[in-house]
Amino acid sequence: MRKLIMAVTLWLAAIGAVAQNDDHNFDVAKNLDILNAIYKNLDMMYVDTLNPDEVVGNAINSMLRGLDPYTVYYPEDKQKDLKMMLTGKYAGIGALIRYNYKLGRVCIDEPYENMPAAEVGLRKGDIILSIDGEDMTKKNNDYVSEHLRGESGTTFELKILRPSTKKNMKFKVTRRIIQLPSIPYYGIQANGFGYLNLYSFTEGCGKEVRNAIIEMKKNGMKGLVLDLRGNGGGSEMEAVNVVNCFVPKGQLVVSNRGKVKRMNHDYKTTVEPVDTVMPVVVLVNGSSASASEITSGALQDLDRTVVMGTKTYGKGLVQTMVDLPYNAQMKLTTNKYYIPSGRCIQKVTYRHGNGGSAEAVADSVVEGFHTANGRPVKGGGGIEPEVEVKPDSLPNITYYLAAMRDSDELVHTFEIDYIAKHPTIAPASEFALTDADYEEFKQRVLNSHFKYDAMSAKSLDDLEKLAKFEGYYDDAKAEFDALRKKLKPNLAKDLDFNKESICEILNNDIVAAYYYQRGAVQNTLRTDKQVKAAFDLLADAERYQQLLKPQPKDKAKN
Repeated sequence: MRKLIMAVTLWLAAIGAVAQNDDHNFDVAKNLDILNAIYKNLDMMYVDTLNPDEVVGNAINSMLRGLDPYTVYYPEDKQKDLKMMLTGKYAGIGALIRYNYKLGRVCIDEPYENMPAAEVGLRKGDIILSIDGEDMTKKNNDYVSEHLRGESGTTFELKILRPSTKKNMKFKVTRRIIQLPSIPYYGIQANGFGYLNLYSFTEGCGKEVRNAIIEMKKNGMKGLVLDLRGNGGGSEMEAVNVVNCFVPKGQLVVSNRGKVKRMNHDYKTTVEPVDTVMPVVVLVNGSSASASEITSGALQDLDRTVVMGTKTYGKGLVQTMVDLPYNAQMKLTTNKYYIPSGRCIQKVTYRHGNGGSAEAVADSVVEGFHTANGRPVKGGGGIEPEVEVKPDSLPNITYYLAAMRDSDELVHTFEIDYIAKHPTIAPASEFALTDADYEEFKQRVLNSHFKYDAMSAKSLDDLEKLAKFEGYYDDAKAEFDALRKKLKPNLAKDLDFNKESICEILNNDIVAAYYYQRGAVQNTLRTDKQVKAAFDLLADAERYQQLLKPQPKDKAKN
């Protein structure tokens, strides 16, 4: 009788599951029919003729945005962008371009080393006039970029105006496959420690990292700083390959888990490591995401490296490419990933009801886990470094000069003029503008119409509004007026006070024009306080070991 009851129970459960599945399938079919009917009626009766690719594409994109930011539809005409994102490769001239707001023209901003643009002699600041005879003087960045790209091996005529000479110049440029460098720079520094900047986890970067480490070890490297700051991720497998440089063969690095069981997978290291004992510091920040978090998190969980910097982005989701009809594709979130301690570091929970919403995981509900040595670590919210070192904040005036691209293009124009006057400069690791150089820049800014917002004045405005709301303003009006006079922006004073940060921007841009990306990275190392802190930690063997010291799990505190 007991067996009969159990059998009946299982049968009823199965019936319920089938019914539930049937209900779901019916809802899917119903809503697809409705969607199809809506578009048919729009196409037949809407007052204007509709572009089906645009209308349906907007509907698709709106639907996907309600899920998460990483599930994305790529129609046939976006396949080139998708390929570049996945591989880091495209066919073109190998140069960064930008729109110059003062000139209203698109300019060459940074040719890449050993690429067609650099090889034919294009320089920073060159104004693009035409491509194969087609006028580009009134076109935007996207339009010019699309015309600079093309099939590998094709040749075109590029006409530019060089500001330093005021001469029009023509170049025959042959497009080829451009591989964006995953490692802009690596090398042993004066202190004997190695530094490696990994910019992205593109195809083959794991092998590049391995070869770089081997080379630096042969040259006597005694410790390594692996810089993943600003690295938004990429290939999950390449993250495993990078971790494999430092941990033994057969070590579990990351596990993918999702709805479709056959897509679940455990990724382990597959080859012998380069070095399992050399001290390594991994630098991360809020822009280190995805594969960067797998790398830093796995190395943290295995107690192989010390993670330093600021908390990472918190992307614990994995995407899979799905082929669609008519040569379209969809990047679809299919899994969450879990690093060796068992934690998932996804920061945001996406809710799919009510049109989709996102909710950050509160620190109070973040689950605790432990490293191999028993050290406590948290899941959710990104990777927390063992050593927090915050970067210097960018002063407001520096932000307005560099990041905002002021209408007078003061920074860009100064750099172009400087380059024109100096055929060569000091080595990248040594270059710095002189006091006289900066004074010239300062005078240019003072003589311009440059305007910026002082944060202190903005804060005072907010405080004044609050005081008025609470009824305290009339009593404190005299104090507010006096403070406002003292906080009035003083451009000359701000330029002097923030000289160091402004010079860092200028130095970096100028060096890049002579020594490309590798030179720019080298130059920043002179003043980067996070890198300095990493080198200091590598030099302090006792402190380094203490940070990774085994801790019994039963005594560890979450």
